Amino acid sequence: MIILGTNSIKDTGGYQVANSCRFDDGDGAYLEETASANSGEDNASLSFWFKLGNIKTANNGGNIMVLGGTTGYSVLQIYANKIYIGSDSFSVMYPNLVRDPSAWYHLFIAFDSTQGTDTNRVKPYLNGILLENVTGSTDYPAQNENLNLRKNGTATRIGSRGNSGDEAFDGYLAEFHFLDGVTKAHTDFGEFDEDSGIWKPKEYTDGSYGTNGFYLDFEDSSALGNDAAGSNNFSVTNLAATDQSTDTCTNNFATMNPLDNFYASATFTEGNTTTNITSSSIETYNLSTIGVSSGKWYAECKVETTSKNTHIGIVSESSKSTGDYVGIDASGYGYAGGTVGVGNKWNNGSQTSYANNYTTNDIIGVAMDLDNNKIYFSKNGTWQNSGNPESGATGTGAAFTITASSSTPDGVYYFAGGKRSNDTVKLNWNFGSPSFAISSGNTDGDGYGNFEYAVPANYYSLNSKNLAEYG
Repeated sequence: MIILGTNSIKDTGGYQVANSCRFDDGDGAYLEETASANSGEDNASLSFWFKLGNIKTANNGGNIMVLGGTTGYSVLQIYANKIYIGSDSFSVMYPNLVRDPSAWYHLFIAFDSTQGTDTNRVKPYLNGILLENVTGSTDYPAQNENLNLRKNGTATRIGSRGNSGDEAFDGYLAEFHFLDGVTKAHTDFGEFDEDSGIWKPKEYTDGSYGTNGFYLDFEDSSALGNDAAGSNNFSVTNLAATDQSTDTCTNNFATMNPLDNFYASATFTEGNTTTNITSSSIETYNLSTIGVSSGKWYAECKVETTSKNTHIGIVSESSKSTGDYVGIDASGYGYAGGTVGVGNKWNNGSQTSYANNYTTNDIIGVAMDLDNNKIYFSKNGTWQNSGNPESGATGTGAAFTITASSSTPDGVYYFAGGKRSNDTVKLNWNFGSPSFAISSGNTDGDGYGNFEYAVPANYYSLNSKNLAEYG
């Protein structure tokens, strides 16, 4: 389950991407800009990074980009683990199993209809590797065909075809480049790290973007459609300042894991930072995408809707069968809120009086010390049971001393949250890149993350740079 996406690389400098844009397929969110002239007639280049939220299965789902075509439109979609590039005149599908919601991917596409070989007229690279396998009905552009990827007076949309649900992209986009009238190489936008071999972004410095080209860096939260390379600014629909994220292709943050959803009882929104578990399942929970076996880690969980028994904490394994809640077995440690057994702590199926109750709009802090095997919980910034996460081996006020069991042979723990009652709980997790507004703005000791409350000294947000340093 521990699949660290691209760029779990120790921070040694080099090109850094500050921000991405978070799209939720239920919001009807998109960016739009209308071309002032026909462009991309023979040549164009498209380069961007993406991280999946909900994985699409519908044939018209997961639209990342919709371009004005000659008589209709051209589209770029990711659905059913495949990459589709096409228009009313050409159509190419690549079955490359794009299905890891914990990973950042880079997609580069070179368009050049002047090429004599048809497969060279649309050349996509995924994480630096040329995609050559195609599936289904394939129809490359004709030689010298006018691709007209951006048509005068026609809107280009990013993030959706304009609708919510299946037709919308769900996840994160970063470093979004479109070069009009020129075909570049994938190595102009990325490179393999010399130490790890991981494909990583590099700054594009190799020339003009053309008449209708643009570069979206998402660094202005008040204008997420700002063209950082020129004046082709995109209008913004149903995107807010909180949709600017620091989860990027150079620092990959944990989210909740939609693949860990045994009963399919939870829905995942806001780039997989929010889980909504309905009343259809009595007892279940979900895990973070990244698990750890050492180090000190901090996260916050805002309770948007509480069940009778909401449980927040850490576990070492996925929910497997009916009756699973955080704290049901020896490898789970939970803090309960709601209306029944409130303020209690749970481990190995037993509850013990512990702390204050919590309810809607409360923010629970979770400090996991795997160097000293302690766990602490805070409510709205106050550490419960007079806990002191900075007390080390002494474990002052710790909720639990974590002990190894037969179910945790590898000693890996995940942040987790769920319920043990037949009603609904909605939890909004903040691993350092929140989807809800933060009023104070606290970082960890290395300057990463954006938290409502102070991060204990020597505890870190769960992201790839910190994991490479402290994990």
